[in-house]
Amino acid sequence: MATSSAALPDEQDVIGEEIENVRLITLNRPRQLNAISPQLVSLLAEYLEKWEKDDKADLIIIKGAGRAFSAGGDLRVFYDGKKTKDSCVEVVYRYYWLCYHINTYKKTQVALVNGISMGGGSALMVPMKFSVVTEKTVFATPEASFGFHTDCGFSYIHSHLPGHFGEFLALTGGRLNGKELVAAGLATHFVSSEKIAELEKSLISLNSGDENAVRSVIEEFSSEVKLDEKSILNKLSIIDECFSKDSVEEIIKSFEAEANKDGNGWIGSYLKGMKRSSPTALKIALRSVREGRNQTLSECLKREFRLTINILRSTISEDMYEGIRALTIDKDNAPKWEPASLDRVDDEKLDLVFQPFQQNLELQIPEIDEFRWDGKYENSAYTVPHEAIPISA
Repeated sequence: MATSSAALPDEQDVIGEEIENVRLITLNRPRQLNAISPQLVSLLAEYLEKWEKDDKADLIIIKGAGRAFSAGGDLRVFYDGKKTKDSCVEVVYRYYWLCYHINTYKKTQVALVNGISMGGGSALMVPMKFSVVTEKTVFATPEASFGFHTDCGFSYIHSHLPGHFGEFLALTGGRLNGKELVAAGLATHFVSSEKIAELEKSLISLNSGDENAVRSVIEEFSSEVKLDEKSILNKLSIIDECFSKDSVEEIIKSFEAEANKDGNGWIGSYLKGMKRSSPTALKIALRSVREGRNQTLSECLKREFRLTINILRSTISEDMYEGIRALTIDKDNAPKWEPASLDRVDDEKLDLVFQPFQQNLELQIPEIDEFRWDGKYENSAYTVPHEAIPISA
């Protein structure tokens, strides 16, 4: 079988390989749990555009080096970016723009997720035609816990989960294992980790992007999913009752009432997590997911882009920087949120971070399929001097 490499050294954040009609992507930051870096985003976009346009590329496989698939955004990049205005705009723009293309990709994609898949890293797993998880897979969207919001398309994805499970995941940062991901519809197949390498070889040998053929190969290795009795997915009636409430305050009050009932001891850890999260971030996350129910993927990504830029600019709060400090810099796990309680969050201020930008400063997602790879960062208004571009519409 003829094999050619895309000529990237092992120290690159992404390794791309061309194996006849198969294209293999390896996220290659194992020491950083394959966290999303500027170089990783640029290389991913380069490969995916090239291979979508390549008639010889039929099947795209993506995996992570080491014990993680991807732990999400590199928070230190965000934290260090505070020193220079808008220094992180480029990587945010490029990744959200890429998230749209991953969700709408024209070739068959398979994600082999044999480890941690968190936050923005999960945007490389959930949208794939086939996402294969194992007993080592751990998923969560924990952004509110460090003052951020549910992004990378997850305000759309979570809003389309059954009932109000999406609100639960966004507000609690609750973790799901591999079997739960399949049962929830966030992954397609469960395969034992000891079979993942063999599955990868079989997919490469298949040398085809035919969806039925790919599915058949994966199903040869996959196992039927049987949830543990204590799985959070067996608690959906309680979750729907509580997380359908109109506000974060009402959700917590309802959840507390359920926690006092016999047999509901499982609620305590989730409540504790919510109460330790940024009040501002919780309110942003709830509103964002709720808006996602009535919006397209494109509209959700544009809204998430506005939210992220405003959060990076500390438009109404510096909670994200404080959350990252407590989690990854000083590691004291004692963030000092401002404001410190939900009742002190000004709803009118929240409106500020949701307001549309002027049109040329929005995330540019092509509406016409023929030009779907247009709208890149380098052609955006953000490449002109910052002093020349106002923010609001």
